[in-house]
Amino acid sequence: MLNRKTLGRTGVEVTTVGLGCAYLGSVGDDFSEDRGLQTVWAALEAGVRLIDTAPLYQSTASERMVGRALRERPDLARGVVVETKCCRLREGSDYTYDAAMRSVEGSLERLQAARLELLYIHDPPKAALDLVMGPAGALQALRKLQAEGVVGHIGIASNYPDDNAPFVETGEFEIAVVPDAFSLLNQVALERILPAAERLQMGVVVATPLEKGLLAVGARGADMPGVVPATRHFAKDVLARVDELEQVCRRHGVSLLAAALQYVTRHPAVAATIPGARTPAEVVANAEAANQPIPEAMWHELQPLLTSWNVVARP
Repeated sequence: MLNRKTLGRTGVEVTTVGLGCAYLGSVGDDFSEDRGLQTVWAALEAGVRLIDTAPLYQSTASERMVGRALRERPDLARGVVVETKCCRLREGSDYTYDAAMRSVEGSLERLQAARLELLYIHDPPKAALDLVMGPAGALQALRKLQAEGVVGHIGIASNYPDDNAPFVETGEFEIAVVPDAFSLLNQVALERILPAAERLQMGVVVATPLEKGLLAVGARGADMPGVVPATRHFAKDVLARVDELEQVCRRHGVSLLAAALQYVTRHPAVAATIPGARTPAEVVANAEAANQPIPEAMWHELQPLLTSWNVVARP
């Protein structure tokens, strides 16, 4: 059974490892809905009870696959928490009141759900703070839906830490998805986001804990297809540090994957992490790694090696 934590002040309990669905069904350029369904089912069979999706992912197909997977396997769906997002599609973003209403309506239809327990405003830039928070903005729409019982808890999820932090610091959100800011190679979230979340009793879900696969395969696997995407820059010194981290893990009989996943959920504000998975084998490996015993001595040995590296490539 996977460990569980409570998501901030929401009272919602989630497994410490979830399933990120940004690439659900895809392996390289090959997309298969059947593969996506099998991946969701494999995650649930492994004990995962948190699924993260969004209209943006796979051009709305991710939400449809999640909804179908839960509908067709009610025996596995019990106790599953699905979180999705609003206001961003591949065609663009719109953070107005009306756009948020339309976005939620679409998600409810695709997921075949009457209620969205966890809902995040997706990728608003900090320049849009006044719009999002104002009377004609997305937050007011979600507050109305929350009062009607259609939405449970409202959060913020921005892919850029500099955009995410100002929204987190408003105190208006109960939850946050935090990508590209917290991992064994990235400590940016410790500067503003996580201190604010802890102070405000927000529940945090960390995305990209594996740095797009590098912390799953290790430095020697960095040349594997798909491990160095356009959004990451792994210089030689970064790979050397990953090798050092892996050597520490090996001395303690722990996989680098287990260390990467469990490191982020050790922070008191972080309830879960949502590594993306493309295949059933990946979700099973993540679930097993999340449950691997790790001695406290290993964390003490790793700590001096944990610094921020410039690994996230921005457009």
